[in-house]
This record gives sequence, structure tokens and C-alpha cells, in this order.
Amino acid sequence: MSKTTMGTKLPRKLEEKMKVVGEQIRLARLRRDLSIAQVAERATCSPVTISRVEKGAPTVAIGIYLSALYALQLDDDILLLAQKDEIGRGLQDLRLKQRERASKKM
Repeated sequence: MSKTTMGTKLPRKLEEKMKVVGEQIRLARLRRDLSIAQVAERATCSPVTISRVEKGAPTVAIGIYLSALYALQLDDDILLLAQKDEIGRGLQDLRLKQRERASKKM
């Protein structure tokens, strides 16, 4: 069983997604030819923390992830989260009342 800290044990599917996010942040840093120390300085955190972000550590606060994105000029990407919400929209559509036809005027 893996180590849990302050209830941060995530379902495996979410752990995998966190790793993908971390990898995407790492690749963005490398494309910009920035070191971990440079991103950490811009994000006002430690290089160890940026390293943990790049590994997708679930114990790192979401604010740090946002700071790392900001340091890489990718902070607008956060606006894409939960944008589609297909399930919620489908449920909303089910609750909408069906419009009734007006009677035909003669």
C-alpha cells in the first residue's frame, strides 16, 4: 500500500492524470529552455517544489501548480478546467420543461 499524507491518497486514475499534468509542465519548461531553479524563482517557491510539480505530486497545493503555470505563461490554461461539463449540461437539459405548442388560431 502506498504512503498517504493528510488524506491525499488519490484514486489511481487521478494519480495518472496528475502525472500527465506534471509531465506537461516539465515539457513546457524544457521547450522554453528554463531550469527548474528559474521556474521556481518565477513561481516564488523552491526548486524541490517545482520538481514535485513536474512529478505530479498530489500533496503540492493547487496554488503552486498555478504559480508554475504562471511562470511559464500558461496560466490561462486553468480556465479550460471543467469547461465542457457534458454530464452537467445533459442533466440540466433533462430538467428543462418541454415547451407546449400554442393552440392554432383560426
